[in-house]
Amino acid sequence: MSTANQPNTDPPAALRGGLPDRYLTPEDLVTMFSLPSVETVYQWRRKRIGPPGFRVGKHVRFDPAAVARWVAEQSALDDAA
Repeated sequence: MSTANQPNTDPPAALRGGLPDRYLTPEDLVTMFSLPSVETVYQWRRKRIGPPGFRVGKHVRFDPAAVARWVAEQSALDDAA
């Protein structure tokens, strides 16, 4: 089980635990997926390989449902390989 000081290293388990009832920030994704930095999220967006996001002014946000679908797709790809 994850704590505030120890990020969850199993993103599907984190998603099963429930996502916040708000749009996610790039920092939220860094925490959820134990990424090295926010720059990784922005690289995913540039390469179109991460969860879909959208801009609100100058800020990027992610719909929790879209993130959950993206994780399910990644899990399905891993299972098929």
